[in-house]
Amino acid sequence: MTIQSLGVPVAALPRRRSRRIQVGKVAVGGGAPITVQTMTTTRTSDVDATLQQIAQITAAGCDIVRLAVPTADDVAALPLIVAKSPLPVIADIHFQSRYVFAAIDAGCAAVRVNPGNIKEFDDRVGDIAEAAASAGIPIRVGVNAGSLDRRMLERHGAPTAEALVDSALHEAALFEEHGFRDLKIAVKHHDPRTMIAANRLLAARCDYPIHLGVTEAGPLLQGTVKSAVAFGILLAEGIGDTIRVSISAPPTEQVKAANHILQSLGLRPRELEIVSCPGCGRVQVDIHQLAARVEAAFEGFPYPLRVAVMGCVVNGPGEAREADLGVSSGNGKGQIFVKGEVVRTVPEYQIVDALLEEATALTENATEQEAEIV
Repeated sequence: MTIQSLGVPVAALPRRRSRRIQVGKVAVGGGAPITVQTMTTTRTSDVDATLQQIAQITAAGCDIVRLAVPTADDVAALPLIVAKSPLPVIADIHFQSRYVFAAIDAGCAAVRVNPGNIKEFDDRVGDIAEAAASAGIPIRVGVNAGSLDRRMLERHGAPTAEALVDSALHEAALFEEHGFRDLKIAVKHHDPRTMIAANRLLAARCDYPIHLGVTEAGPLLQGTVKSAVAFGILLAEGIGDTIRVSISAPPTEQVKAANHILQSLGLRPRELEIVSCPGCGRVQVDIHQLAARVEAAFEGFPYPLRVAVMGCVVNGPGEAREADLGVSSGNGKGQIFVKGEVVRTVPEYQIVDALLEEATALTENATEQEAEIV
């Protein structure tokens, strides 16, 4: 047994064929691993606070960071942030087309533009394309239901899936007229059903890499559920090259949620996973508290173990046997399982420590075997 053999393998999902773009050191599309993005919530002009938050999301597993650039002070801060950020920086531009050029000059790895709210955008596309091409960076065309081009609203009557896609592809066509195809497209809506329909249409009508997002998804629980439903459906169909979970929660929580979604679909290497029962009248232990204690104790554990925390005799032994290690608890005791076998029984208060001890021994043995193979 090696570290790679821990856990249960997941069959690979199909992937839509798309162009590949390069966002700094990170490839997006064209079969590259699906990436996780978020936005900082600090004022971009506050360089220290912004870099501190970028460090936090990097540790949480983020691949690309986007910064809001609504003011001249934010523009002025970009060169220093770009120079010090461990992640590729995308400048998020609205209203002021001149900030697009400033962001390119600052060395940003990409620029996001929202054609629906940049004045005279169509007239500036040629200049933007030329500047981006010279710098060798991609442009993200981001179309949101809440800021849809008024012409599309008038044509469709509402921010429908068709309206979002027509707007995005209209702007992409303008770039194409200038020979620029280094594009990524996002069509976002707060309703998962409309967002799913829009991305299906978009995927069928172009080969650009697609950024997935349920925009303004809501508070932590509601927003995560909306995002997981929409992303799960689309990613299972092979649609999507990069994602952001747009929940009303700190950026680190957005990143963690996005990573959990990808891991659950086998689209990102699985980290530690805790399988725990929801609780019922059969349970003879406070399973919610026990699961929370195990989760806290294993925070940051560096190996992809599956740990089962179970509380009754119906599903407990079976789930514990299927995991790398687990516990089936009741009557004040817990049976500790390692790779399907009961290795010991401990009092309830020792369960967490026992699981940690067995996890350490299990991964140390696997690491030693890997070293011998090498």
